[in-house]
Amino acid sequence: MAYDADVIVIGAGLAGLAATAELVDAGRKVILLDQEPEQSLGGQAHWSFGGLFLVNSPEQRRLRIRDSHALAWQDWLGTAGFDRPEDHWPRKWAEAYVDFAAGEKRSWLHRQGVRLFPVVGWAERGGYDATGHGNSVPRFHITWGTGPGLVAPFARRVRAGAARGLVELRFRHRVTGLARSAGSVDTVSGEILEPSDVERGRPSSREVAGAFELRAQAVIVTSGGIGGNHELVRANWPERLGTPPRRMLSGVPAHVDGKMLGIAEAAGGRIINRDRMWHYTEGIDNWNPIWPLHGIRILSGPSPLWLDARGKRLPVPLFPGFDTLGTLEHIMRTGHDHTWFVLTQKIIEKEFTLSGSEQNPDLTGKSIREVLGRARAGAPGPVRAFMEHGADFIVERSLTDLVRRMNELTGEPLIAEDALRGEIVARDREIAHSFTKDLQVTAIRGARKYLGDRLIRTAAPHRILDPKAGPLIAVRLNILTRKTLGGLETDLSSRVLADGGAPSPSSRLRSSRGGPIPGLYAAGEAAGFGGGGVHGYRSLEGTFLGGCLFSGRTAGRAAARAVS
Repeated sequence: MAYDADVIVIGAGLAGLAATAELVDAGRKVILLDQEPEQSLGGQAHWSFGGLFLVNSPEQRRLRIRDSHALAWQDWLGTAGFDRPEDHWPRKWAEAYVDFAAGEKRSWLHRQGVRLFPVVGWAERGGYDATGHGNSVPRFHITWGTGPGLVAPFARRVRAGAARGLVELRFRHRVTGLARSAGSVDTVSGEILEPSDVERGRPSSREVAGAFELRAQAVIVTSGGIGGNHELVRANWPERLGTPPRRMLSGVPAHVDGKMLGIAEAAGGRIINRDRMWHYTEGIDNWNPIWPLHGIRILSGPSPLWLDARGKRLPVPLFPGFDTLGTLEHIMRTGHDHTWFVLTQKIIEKEFTLSGSEQNPDLTGKSIREVLGRARAGAPGPVRAFMEHGADFIVERSLTDLVRRMNELTGEPLIAEDALRGEIVARDREIAHSFTKDLQVTAIRGARKYLGDRLIRTAAPHRILDPKAGPLIAVRLNILTRKTLGGLETDLSSRVLADGGAPSPSSRLRSSRGGPIPGLYAAGEAAGFGGGGVHGYRSLEGTFLGGCLFSGRTAGRAAARAVS
């Protein structure tokens, strides 16, 4: 039987583009499949803020950030918490990825035209001990052009391959099955969906117009995770994070449904770490949604008071930007799905950024003039739009009116004004002197010692009830689905491993499962960004896009070597 291509890549997101680009460089013929229309090329990465985890970069050094491979590896291990037999390959991938982030990652991207915003962000600060979760130093590098700016060079390389006759781009091809010949996965079958001209990200038609079957020497699965499938998210919800939320927003389009993971599993691939996932706790309803239940994440500086549904401050160190899953675990044990930020106009002007390429038109459009405009008085335009139109935003001059409207929004009198006023007044007293026992105040002052935070991310400490800093603002925060941290188990060549029985009890971090499935590879979120879970239990942020690039590049190069 003749082959239709050397390699078939399933999924035209960032990992699929990276894999295809590497295959083109090696002179291999590729068919790139995606169930969505051509205007969705780039997948979830297009919508991203473009954050990249880099270690000891020139951008860090210019800001006097002293980073090192040893410090980054310490932070990764403290964050991942690898503790399962299945963590053998994820840990190997983590070692390789930190090497990449501290080595050639920046220069490799730079050669392709990727440029970085000069101020490095400090995400996931942790707040525990030196060996615990979090980034010890700022490492969150924003791509100039955000997600579209990162997708562009890989899309260019793929389209150049198509112009050379090496790549066939087949959109509206939904895979439903993988099959083997002589033991090797070489056949991909599925349905051809009717054409669709819907805007990128909007739900496209699922009407079937035909069928297809294609054959190649190797197949690479880069189909993403499960974040758009709330039923599947709840089914895999870990007990350690409490009861699954009754209501969630979606940080990804509806087509991120996880179905291809089940298809790869049916073909013999092993999925590990299903219960490891990454969801945000600062989600707000998008007043101008693109996909169903479209949520946007607030990227806040450290100053807003974070309150549970009853108006009690979250415990230390659950401040904005410190520990995403620690905060999620606490929230889900309160019996409510939502929390609140309470802040001032002075804070929102300096500290609120909204995640996503479409919420940052200045960075996405590479406009230096508009970026400099952020220094002007007033909240950024996208933030102002949410203040005016967003269902989760409340703006009032008095705390009495603020609390009344907070209770009206939830439909329950959960917050007592006297209790909340007491919390705020006590916190405000800690601002009045240079000493404090309030660790959030300590965190704010510490953040302002870093030039990047002082310039654009952290407001000068002030009393929340100071009328000159007002008006007062309350923001209801929702759980926002995002990333699958587990996935198809792969070795360091991105080959999918077979489920070959129970792991050996003799080693906590050594798997004795089956070997590689001939012809089958996986990368990106479908592979847990490498190995079936390179992040372990938690992420250091800026590692998802980089994980797609690194694992996609690895899969493309390995498949190129394997095919004749």
